[in-house]
Amino acid sequence: MNFEPYPFEKLNTLLSNIQPNTNYLPSVLTIGEPQFETPDFIQRELCDNSDLLRKYPKTNGEDNLRDAQRGFIEKRFNTKLSDEQLIPTFGTREVLFNFPQFLLFDKKEPLMAFTNPFYQIYEGAAIASKAKMLLLNLDENNGFKPIINEDELTQCDLVILNFPNNPTTSVLSLEELGVWIKLALKHDFVLLNDECYSEIYTNKPIPSLLEASIHVGNYEFKNVLVINSISKRSSAPGLRSGYIAGDATILHEYLKYRTYLGCASPLPLQSAAAAAWSDEEHVEVSREIYKENFALAKEILGVAIPEATFYLWLKVPEPLEFTKKLYKEYNVKVLPGEYLARDDHNGINPGKDFIRIALVENPEKIKSALLRIKECLS
Repeated sequence: MNFEPYPFEKLNTLLSNIQPNTNYLPSVLTIGEPQFETPDFIQRELCDNSDLLRKYPKTNGEDNLRDAQRGFIEKRFNTKLSDEQLIPTFGTREVLFNFPQFLLFDKKEPLMAFTNPFYQIYEGAAIASKAKMLLLNLDENNGFKPIINEDELTQCDLVILNFPNNPTTSVLSLEELGVWIKLALKHDFVLLNDECYSEIYTNKPIPSLLEASIHVGNYEFKNVLVINSISKRSSAPGLRSGYIAGDATILHEYLKYRTYLGCASPLPLQSAAAAAWSDEEHVEVSREIYKENFALAKEILGVAIPEATFYLWLKVPEPLEFTKKLYKEYNVKVLPGEYLARDDHNGINPGKDFIRIALVENPEKIKSALLRIKECLS
């Protein structure tokens, strides 16, 4: 298998011979990892259940975690799932990598489509599955939303969307998601939405593909799946708690496959995750911090506040040179957008004019970094 270096490896290479300006404190705004303490009640739940380390966890997850996740989906998305329509996962990175391998294993010439720019695990999963890739470009001309080409989609076996989107911050409405579901049913491909940023919204809640499935009358979620994670919403990426939910027929077979993977979450982590999935107050606290950071970005850089995620997708002149200058002169690290995308069949990389800035620090640190970015831009 020939995997591309990860974006952060490319960044390290780009900056390897640069000595940053030590007159400034370092500011690392590259990775989507919340830099806040995991709420105390989650940590206490983890500690209080440490004695459960003596037991093997079940592949399908404990009842308390499954109930908490289905309860979250019912409260947040007004969607009630049966027990067979959800599987707890060890975060979402592992499921994004191994689910395509499970789904595409028996396909002779599998075709997997995903949004471009993208989370690099999508590409890695396609490579591991020996699948051809169809890139759905997200650029300014389409409002950072995937353009539909039915002739291409007729050949697809799996389509991965990612809305709210990392890195472009775009969202799809209930109606726009519904269009994709109708296409999945019409052309019989599996449609999966990566919804890991669904809870980091700045104004109104963002719809789920599950809601859209019901909206268009697909009540059994045929060909429809979503994944979500606790990492962003609870500032707890180390808990590795996620789920895949939707089409019970697909999940029934996928669960069998998962019994061989050995990636069940340890029981103390499941207990802590169940507490986190069941609580909304701590998520609102995080949302308010991100709103404050976006307000600073609007004030300092003059950018529009996005509907969701904690990123800025900022257009800058010569992004690679800008990234180097920003690090050298202002000790701020950002991620060039072209590292998060690939050239399409026309040789176009939709990320090449942008940088991604992760607003994951407290407002004081973010303000300092944004002021340096503004000075560098000028």
